[in-house]
Amino acid sequence: MRIHHLNCISSCPVGGRLMDGISPSVLQRGHLTCHCLLIETAESLVLVDTGYGLKDVADPHGRLSEFFLTQLKPDFREEMTAIRQIERMGFDPRDVRHILLSHLDFDHAGGLDDFPWAQVHMLRAEEINATLQKTWLDRQRFRPQQWSTRKNWNLHDPGEGYNWFGFDKVQAIEGLPPEILMVPLIGHMLGHAGVAIQRDSGSWLFYAADAYFYHGEMDSERPHCTPGLELYQTMMEKNRKSRLWNQKRLRELSIERSSEVDVFCAHDVIEFERHAHRSADSEVPRVKNPMRLEHHTGIQLSPWSEDRPPI
Repeated sequence: MRIHHLNCISSCPVGGRLMDGISPSVLQRGHLTCHCLLIETAESLVLVDTGYGLKDVADPHGRLSEFFLTQLKPDFREEMTAIRQIERMGFDPRDVRHILLSHLDFDHAGGLDDFPWAQVHMLRAEEINATLQKTWLDRQRFRPQQWSTRKNWNLHDPGEGYNWFGFDKVQAIEGLPPEILMVPLIGHMLGHAGVAIQRDSGSWLFYAADAYFYHGEMDSERPHCTPGLELYQTMMEKNRKSRLWNQKRLRELSIERSSEVDVFCAHDVIEFERHAHRSADSEVPRVKNPMRLEHHTGIQLSPWSEDRPPI
């Protein structure tokens, strides 16, 4: 399997250096990624999270909350959506047959609409809690406008599964290679999950999504986070005890099993650039010998930009 790292539209949050730890000033906007993965398997392409999508770029105020648009100010560039990056790499987006979704926050689920033929996999608790829309903040972060593909959602129960490096209730996904696992990481959301992928070398990539936000939180000697991201995580958490417990377990895993498991999160620029070997906002390069499926019966692309030529 080949694994590709995509930044599916950066956010530029208020607070600058207080958020990302790398901006020159607190008066400037910061820089956070929407780190997604594209996996080439023998049977299909698999997308892990989707970032923001074409419809978010075309109509951000109709799709997203003013609260988060003001706070995060996403850099809405169409060429940075998952579907456009997949095209640029030389793949056919119709070959994306599965999407593994860590959770339903607006900056992870926005691209679902761009792949209406794909099967979407998430924990059942995520769908239940996101659709309840219990609080004002829930209504800002969970956007039903992004959920046109609900008929294709496959909900997984964490009561099933096995132990993986000390993490319980881990599941393989039916229809996908056994080297791709969904790992419950409750805290940020009640149905939040990470995704582990075993590489051909035998070692693992472990996408922890929003279980943590800043690379310093995985530091072995002095775990730390920026003040802004610590506040943001506290604001967004659904279960503080579970969130901090899972961060502790992720930190221990990244230290004690570093040769076997490479842990990274969704929004850290430094982690993204270390894995992608390019700037977070640069165009993804074309890949050599991109995989292609032969049959796309009944699957039609629906580009939201009228001037976009068909594949």
